[in-house]
Amino acid sequence: MKDLDVPDLNVWLALTDPDHQHHIRASHYWEQESLPCFAFCRVTMLGLLRLLTHPKVMSGNPFTVAEAWAAYSAYAALPDVRFIEESLLAEQHFANWTQQPGFTASRWTDAWIAAVAHAASARVVSFDSDFATFDGLRFLHLKG
Repeated sequence: MKDLDVPDLNVWLALTDPDHQHHIRASHYWEQESLPCFAFCRVTMLGLLRLLTHPKVMSGNPFTVAEAWAAYSAYAALPDVRFIEESLLAEQHFANWTQQPGFTASRWTDAWIAAVAHAASARVVSFDSDFATFDGLRFLHLKG
């Protein structure tokens, strides 16, 4: 879908945590620069739940499991937020990108998010500039 953004985990986290260093920038993206619809994939959903409950990530104030689920559920209930299904085409993109020379083990998760978005003709949105290295991927780099 050309009108669909797949925010990276770092964007979902910054949107959810008002104390996050990139909260203001993420909020500006959400309100002013986003495409009409947003999507979670399984990796970003699980990652958000995990990071919201992590004491170090949340500066000593982690969400409870129930609070993390409530935050995710609040996004999922919005009419412009959906869940992207993962396809065999995504797996093909993933295999191609991860087998390129120079691919490093620290990029597995980013490659999967990129592949899922690319297979759906969606755009990835992230604070991480490394997404620009995935050939053919529609990407919006949010600079903090």
